[in-house]
Amino acid sequence: MRKCILLVTKLLLIIILIFIVWEILFSKKTLETNTNTQNLISNIHEHLIENISNDINYENIDNSVSSIKNQNIDNSSNAITNIDKVDITDWKLTLVNYENALPSDFSIELASIDRSRKFDARAIDELKKMIKDMKKDGIENVWVQSSYRDIKYQEKIFNEKIDKYVEQGKSREEAEKLTLKTINKPGTSEHNLGLAVDFNYVDYTFDQTKGFEWLKQNAENYGFILRYPKEKESITKVDYEPWHWRYVGKENAKKINELGMCLEEYIEYNR
Repeated sequence: MRKCILLVTKLLLIIILIFIVWEILFSKKTLETNTNTQNLISNIHEHLIENISNDINYENIDNSVSSIKNQNIDNSSNAITNIDKVDITDWKLTLVNYENALPSDFSIELASIDRSRKFDARAIDELKKMIKDMKKDGIENVWVQSSYRDIKYQEKIFNEKIDKYVEQGKSREEAEKLTLKTINKPGTSEHNLGLAVDFNYVDYTFDQTKGFEWLKQNAENYGFILRYPKEKESITKVDYEPWHWRYVGKENAKKINELGMCLEEYIEYNR
């Protein structure tokens, strides 16, 4: 009778062990599935044979399960970390902001969007395709209002904005602070980089249009992100700009949106 009870107990423990391992395998997003699975099965087999052959050793079983589980989680974490990281020196991820100015010797090959507007030649096809597909979906009232700007032109619009605030009674210092909320200093604007576009007018009502909704749903498929989201103002140091979209490449755009990050956070995440 005692032997029968012991046998039943062993069988129950085996079933429980198999169930635990099954949970380990399918509850974790293990990227190296085949290799890890083979290793786990091999380890489990060895531990089962050992425990069936001898008297039940509860501590040994608990330690075995814990060891296999931890090894599997560690392997998963390492694999995910390695795949998630991207090269932040990629030209598509060039960070230009209040802390990161373009080098003085920066150069770029441009291509024409239309008669007066230009964009980085390496990404212009994606921009044109995005606008074309938007029109195919019945959204005709969206156009590129501003794209690449050289440093000289950036300086002109920056100073004009400051002068406008001064005329309204602001001090020069106050005027510059207000200007920086919407216009970057020359050399620190993404428009100087050639990878950013402003759609339609600089108008917050743009986020109430069908064009904006289409961009939110589809822009990542062409490599574009909303560069200055409302909830990231404290990080970008730029006010929410629904009209401003930045090219970062399809893979990066999708990851940035999936992670809920702005470009600054994404760069830091991948360091």
